[in-house]
Amino acid sequence: MIESRTTKENPLSEIPVAILCGGRGTRLKEETEAMPKPMIKVGDQPMLWHIMKIYYSHGFRKFVLLTGYKGEQIKEYFSRYPIYHTDFTVKFREGTADITYHTLPKEDWEVTVVDTGLDTQTGGRLKRAERFLNKGTFMFTYGDGVSNIELPKLLAFHREHAGLATMTGVFPPGRFGIIQVDGKRVVNFQEKPNIREGHVNGGFFVLEPEVFRFLSNDSLLNFEKEVLPRLANESHLSVFLHDGYWQCMDTLRDVEFLNDEWAKGNAPWKNWES
Repeated sequence: MIESRTTKENPLSEIPVAILCGGRGTRLKEETEAMPKPMIKVGDQPMLWHIMKIYYSHGFRKFVLLTGYKGEQIKEYFSRYPIYHTDFTVKFREGTADITYHTLPKEDWEVTVVDTGLDTQTGGRLKRAERFLNKGTFMFTYGDGVSNIELPKLLAFHREHAGLATMTGVFPPGRFGIIQVDGKRVVNFQEKPNIREGHVNGGFFVLEPEVFRFLSNDSLLNFEKEVLPRLANESHLSVFLHDGYWQCMDTLRDVEFLNDEWAKGNAPWKNWES
């Protein structure tokens, strides 16, 4: 029996969530020249905040952020989180500054920021955070995708199948709108429809600490191309199929689409109160 199964009764608040936040986001160069990809805003908050709120709304409280490119901006954001999200008064006297917060942020989360290197690949980043994640089952995802996935169901599925790793399979959204025509008249237009012909890796993993046996200290180790295939070949990888909403942020068009969804007031991934 896998030793970490003894932690299955732990509340969700004790299960850490590791989030990849270190890539350069080259396909979003218009934005990422100035900031790391997870800090690109959707509405008035960074994409990373939205992802963390998804987990938080289901009961997760501990986050481990795997940073790299422009990671200092993520460090600064969370080290000053109360200032960005509450009212406060600063008193300057005798060369000191005392801050009084009039309210506190709603989120009682614990955030660990780990510098995993500037050009480290996904597998290498995860390996460099091992000391924060090797005590039991943990969640793992990317810093550029949102979903209405039921995370407790994902976790229950993982435990039921008793493997080392569970990934989420999703239908990819279409890159272009589809039009339906009748003769020369357009009768319907569907923006970015889901393509129901095959699942792709949607992130939202559940992993056991034994996964670290499959990770080396090589900074160029790629989780998707090298680690996942090996886990699959050795029958350690399960897939949880999610047929609901999922959207990544790979291009400027995706950024615009997500912001449009948020501006409408009914973003499908928002399952928390304002």
